[in-house]
Amino acid sequence: MARGLFISFEGGDGTGKTTQIGELSRWLRELGYTVVTSREPGGTELGNQIRELLLHSGEVSERAEALLFAADRAHHVATKIRPALERGEVVITDRYFDSSIAYQGAARELDATQVKKLSLWATGNLVPRATILLDAAVEESAARVGGTKDRLEAEGVSFHQHVREKYLQLAAEEPERFHVVDAQGTISAIAHQIRQIVEPLLAEAELERGGVAR
Repeated sequence: MARGLFISFEGGDGTGKTTQIGELSRWLRELGYTVVTSREPGGTELGNQIRELLLHSGEVSERAEALLFAADRAHHVATKIRPALERGEVVITDRYFDSSIAYQGAARELDATQVKKLSLWATGNLVPRATILLDAAVEESAARVGGTKDRLEAEGVSFHQHVREKYLQLAAEEPERFHVVDAQGTISAIAHQIRQIVEPLLAEAELERGGVAR
């Protein structure tokens, strides 16, 4: 059996990933599981510094952007994700390498295959057991962002449409890993659907629950 359970959340900006990660992690903790939640970029101290450079510090060239995301991911996996999985915990991350494929590979028009290979190399080929894609129309998700936008959120409609289309393509190519969830429902309805996706995965993974491996 696999040790731990690794789940990634993907989707465009404003699709409700943060909210649903909170809902899922609370439910899992109520069941007695140890849960680690994180994000990319910014899941570590180094990652927070990279996040500031990427999203809030002015112009970043396209290839530099892809490399910085990969550097954050390499450190994130090595210092936070793998150790938690080895302890038999549930790890939930807000974004992982599919974000780079969609944002840098598609919307930035870099080679998506090369971007994926870069991330796989950076992470030692660590792939999530499940990827939950929260999908919504670009106009709907953009309206939810509000406030001051970071460098990627501020990109135009065409950019974000490319991101959405690439995500849906990735989901069609890997139906066993991806689970597409309509992000335009109510918070409770979406959370219920996600719990139904995750529940069968708990039994197949070797997880710590209440201090006892199961």
